[in-house]
Amino acid sequence: MTLTWAQLRDLECGELEGAADGWGKATNRADAGRDRIETQLLNGLRDTQHGEAANAAVARLRQMGRNLSYVYTECGLLRTTLNGNLLGVVDRFWRRSGYRIKAVNKNVNFPAIYAQTKDGFGVSLSIGGAGQAFFEVDSPCVEASEIAESTTPPNGPDYDGVYPLPRPNIHSDFWSADPA
Repeated sequence: MTLTWAQLRDLECGELEGAADGWGKATNRADAGRDRIETQLLNGLRDTQHGEAANAAVARLRQMGRNLSYVYTECGLLRTTLNGNLLGVVDRFWRRSGYRIKAVNKNVNFPAIYAQTKDGFGVSLSIGGAGQAFFEVDSPCVEASEIAESTTPPNGPDYDGVYPLPRPNIHSDFWSADPA
């Protein structure tokens, strides 16, 4: 039987915390193995060995590092699924905080949750293309006022007139999946 993401998302996972802990330990072991290969074994091998056999060993170690990176990512996804998805955690926190949930989009690919705070702020969390998370806040009514032009130059690329905007290129060891 093959489980879909939707079936995994809808599981009642309270009794599966032990399994999540196990996947978390597997994630940590895979990360430690990958780190050891990349920071110790490969550097030591490249610095001390030369020739065809050394090149073959480096290639195999790199492949092993990629395999451990894959295990790290997959185990992390399983751990996250078993511990409850991000929108579920946010939903429970917002409800406990007295926010009024206005809508929930349960789309498997692009889920979202929309709420309103006691002070009238609109808040939303949505998942977009390539798994990007967007957290947005809308303020309640305010008086219109003039906004001065910025006196500080931008500290990043200027995307004025660029369409479509490029995907973010920030990597997180926990959240980012390495390209295949």
